[in-house]
Amino acid sequence: MKLYMSIPKTLAPFFEAELDLYNKAYASGGLTKAWHHLERAHIIGQRYPYAHSLVHWKMLQFGFKIKSPKEVLGQLPRLLVGGVKSFVGKVPVGNPGGSNVPPLKVFPIEEDIQNIFRKAGVALA
Repeated sequence: MKLYMSIPKTLAPFFEAELDLYNKAYASGGLTKAWHHLERAHIIGQRYPYAHSLVHWKMLQFGFKIKSPKEVLGQLPRLLVGGVKSFVGKVPVGNPGGSNVPPLKVFPIEEDIQNIFRKAGVALA
């Protein structure tokens, strides 16, 4: 398995699109929708250290925004070790990244996200 420090160029537009949708929803006060796009960005980018860490950083900021001690405290260890786990190729595939789920649990990947990986020519695992 080839490991990337940064997300592949073919996958990056999909990752960036989710972050753009997150930013738009967040700015307009659609916090539930914003979180949904952060989770999708996490699934897409979790195998790549920079992308993985970036999403956890945004999730930490989100936790502060919604004044959720659980999310803030849950994101701190994820932010510290998420990128390292990506670097060594040990991520729980499909995990949405929030503190409401176990950090090491593997989740099924939704069909539309599987299609993103196919379009990008990137293997899921």
